[in-house]
Amino acid sequence: MFDLDLMDVEAVQRIRTPLKKQYREMANTTLITLKAQGRLGEGTSCKAEASLYPATGGMGIAICSGGMFLEALVASAGITLSAVAVSIGVDLQDATIRAEGDLDFRETLGVSKDVAGGFQRVRLYFDLDTEVPEEQVRTLLHLTERYCVILQTFRKLPEITTTVTKSRN
Repeated sequence: MFDLDLMDVEAVQRIRTPLKKQYREMANTTLITLKAQGRLGEGTSCKAEASLYPATGGMGIAICSGGMFLEALVASAGITLSAVAVSIGVDLQDATIRAEGDLDFRETLGVSKDVAGGFQRVRLYFDLDTEVPEEQVRTLLHLTERYCVILQTFRKLPEITTTVTKSRN
């Protein structure tokens, strides 16, 4: 379900108009840092429901698409870290993976074409509880980065195509 399903166009405009005005007048208020965190061993299934972020006029009833991206990065990095640790014999007692990403919503709301859409910076943190030597930790991190599907997709920027199919004429 999307937030916009719950509102009409006029309601969205009433919410977004003051936000756009604020973003035009005070650019320093447009940079938002989203965060995500995961921990090894906390399940292997996922159900997602998206909502607009409040800074774009959403009600914040569910995670926004940027948050979903960070959650996917955390999940992919965590699964990869766990698999690599087993493969190379690194005993992890515990691990927490965190991601933070900085977004500027001016482009998203059509306030400024000079601001790039999407994340401007993403930071990925691995908090490991292990007694292995630092060299093994570096190898673990290197291989995790190498084999993490979401991280590699983000770094290599694949070609993306879009297709629209109409169900009504």
